[in-house]
Amino acid sequence: MKTIKLQAENPQDIARAGEILRKGGLVGIPTETVYGLAADALNGEAVKKIFQAKGRPMDNPLIVHISHIEQLQDLVAEIPESARELARRWWPGPLTMIFPKSARIPDEVSAGLPTVAVRFPAHPAARAVIDAAGTPLAAPSGNRSGRPSPTTAAHMLVDMDGRIDAIVDGGPCQVGVESTVITLATDPPRLLRPGGITLEQLREALGRVDMDEAVLNPLKEGEKAASPGMKYKHYAPKAHVIIVDGPYEAYCRFVNRHKGPGVAAMCYNGDEKALEVPAVCYGGREDYAEQARELFDALRELDEMGAQTVFARCPEPRGVGLAVYNRLIRAAGFEVLHIGE
Repeated sequence: MKTIKLQAENPQDIARAGEILRKGGLVGIPTETVYGLAADALNGEAVKKIFQAKGRPMDNPLIVHISHIEQLQDLVAEIPESARELARRWWPGPLTMIFPKSARIPDEVSAGLPTVAVRFPAHPAARAVIDAAGTPLAAPSGNRSGRPSPTTAAHMLVDMDGRIDAIVDGGPCQVGVESTVITLATDPPRLLRPGGITLEQLREALGRVDMDEAVLNPLKEGEKAASPGMKYKHYAPKAHVIIVDGPYEAYCRFVNRHKGPGVAAMCYNGDEKALEVPAVCYGGREDYAEQARELFDALRELDEMGAQTVFARCPEPRGVGLAVYNRLIRAAGFEVLHIGE
């Protein structure tokens, strides 16, 4: 298969992407979070191709993307008032809501669950492709399963060239980590995956919102993923990532003691000046939004460097930093070293 490269600013290319999707093909699309691998969400056979291209287990549910809020009512069994409030504040945007699903949602999308995850993306190219296709699109992140998510079309091509029909290049993603996922199918609502919309913001809007244990911990044995991004190891580079949790000086001493061939650091801006190993920075120490934008790029850069062991500075799990921490602990397979002064 030859993967066609399309441009978001070209109306003919957008129309071509829509045609491919209507015929059951796969198209990479930009969103404000990460690049997604899209198929017609109402066509189970087309959705199966997503799992094949990604090498993704079929028990991992997908998110359905819409371009107009009116499309929601055909996809879900009911729309609670809480959903209307969240949509008023953050749709279109980096927020996914989970509802009891309607009969229109194929099992391939929901992984056999009675619920469906729906998002209304803010990126104009994503909405234009959905409009051109004339159907909601199922679209997980556009990487091979388990690898860091792509935030540019070039990153997606590394993983998907020759495996999908086309990629629409809409420039770099602005958020950099996947959308926040909240389920409204439970009482109280529950955060399943943190993202650009924070737990604090959700609680300000709705009152009580619980945080699922799997945000910070592995799924229990036999537990089914209720949302994308809940699997044990995810977002990982080829290198062995170890998170190092401790003060700056202690982190630098630890990394320098372990320097050697193939050892690298993943740290905050400026940390690299005190390190004696190759280092990749992923944002300022207190700039959680910058960390989110830079995280997946940094993980991919470490692979390009040929790093074998990576000691990653531990992010602060608050605000958008919770999303960064959630992605990084999965990239590290939950391997965290706590060091003192």
